[in-house]
Parts: sequence; structure tokens; C-alpha cells
Amino acid sequence: MNMTNLIDALPLLLFIIAIGAIAGVLAGLLGVGGGIVLVPAFFFLFEQFGYASDQLMQICLGTSLATIIVTSIRSVQSHHKKGAVDWQLLRQWAPGIAIGAVIGVFAAAQLRSVYLQAIFGSLGVVIAFYMAFGKAQWRLKEEMPKGAMGTISSSVIGFTSVLMGIGGGSLGVPFMSLCNVVMHRAVATAAGFGLAIALPSAPAFLLISINAENSPPFTVGAVNFPAFFIVICMTLITTPLGVKLAHAMDPKPLKKVFALFLALVAVNMLVKALSL
Repeated sequence: MNMTNLIDALPLLLFIIAIGAIAGVLAGLLGVGGGIVLVPAFFFLFEQFGYASDQLMQICLGTSLATIIVTSIRSVQSHHKKGAVDWQLLRQWAPGIAIGAVIGVFAAAQLRSVYLQAIFGSLGVVIAFYMAFGKAQWRLKEEMPKGAMGTISSSVIGFTSVLMGIGGGSLGVPFMSLCNVVMHRAVATAAGFGLAIALPSAPAFLLISINAENSPPFTVGAVNFPAFFIVICMTLITTPLGVKLAHAMDPKPLKKVFALFLALVAVNMLVKALSL
């Protein structure tokens, strides 16, 4: 990349810095996974800078999942120090999640961006609804599924998470809560789900063939490396700030505000997908 192209890319890099900073604060403050913020932010940002294509969502998903590898490791370590991770559950569910994640990469590679937009938009609305109105006493089962049902459930979580570019929190925490897992243990164990999702899927996104003319600078396969490195650096800096804010104020009202914001973003993405 020559100096002119580098100067042209500076506004894009500055916006990615802002996205990473905001994602880190929200992760620490509200406990939401980075992917649920990063994927729509990457999509709208890259689109505005002229990189719209039938493969844009693949780049957003791959880049988001790459960041989740780092953030999940850090999160699991932090939760493990507090003894909150259910390692037995994680060992039981990680293989199914990983298998579902790999299948999800193959599916994502075949789908046009518009279909991935529709998937993210539809499920984003569901997640936003649960964030806004979900109750701790809601139950599907009194314990996590085991055997064949456990394998199917874990694979579905891995598969769906990859198609949305998210880690374990947005789907894993609600599911575990609905299966009578206490919230702090669900949050901690879901961090491990995120690693089981991202570790096999992010490298696989590097192998997806993307048209270079429609890709942001320094994109390898479906992973944009400047966005990956910048977001990782910013979230490591700003997540502790979000944690401090969470201890200084009641995050529940803000969680409902974020749920409304997520719903608007998801509906907008869904409407754009349906209008194409």
C-alpha cells in the first residue's frame, strides 16, 4: 500500500479504533459479547467506505471471530481465578460447539452477504428481546441437556454463533440460564463456549476466497487484520473501564437501552436484506 492509499485508509482506521473502544466498554459494563457489537459495526463501516459486496458479511464474521479468540482466553482466565467456570460442562459441550462452528464456516462461505444479514438481523432481534424482557426464573429444563440432545444443542449453538460472528455469551448465557444454570456460572462458562466457537472457525475463515477488489486493505481470506489488531488492543484497554463503571452504577437500565439499540440495528440490517 502506497502513502496515498495509507492516507485514504486513515479515517477507516480511526473509526475501527472507536468501534473497538466502545465494544470493550460495553463488554465490561453490560457483559455482552464483542461480536454482537462488532459485526454490525464492521458491516456498516466497511459499507460506507465503499467495500460493499456479496462477501462483506463473511469479512465481518471472520474478523469478529478472530478477536473472540483473544478476548475469550482472557475472559476464561479471569473467571477461572474466581472459580466460576463449570469445567465439566465445558468439556462436555466444547466438542459439539466446535463441530457446529466448523459446519457454520462452510455454510457462511456459501451464503451471499444478504442472507447472512438476514440471519444476523432475525436472531439479533430475538437476543435483544431476551436482554430487555428475559426473567431469571424462565425455564426450558431443570438441567443442561445430556447425551444426544446435548450434542445437538451444543452443535446448534456453535453453528448459529458462527453465522452471526459472535462468541458464547449472546446465545450460551440465555440457554444455560433457561436450563437452570446460575447466572454467574453461565457467564463464566460461556466465555469458554466462545473459545470453542472461535478457535476452529476463525482460522477456517482465513481460507475463504474473497475478491480482493471488494476487500478492505490487508484482508487475508475473510479476516481483516488491521481491524483485528486494533479492536484487540482497544478492548484490552477499555474493558476494565467498563467493569469499573458496572461497579459504580446500576447497569440494568443501560442493558435495556442497549437491547433497544441492538433491536434497531438488527431490524435495520434485516430490512436492508429483505429489500435487496
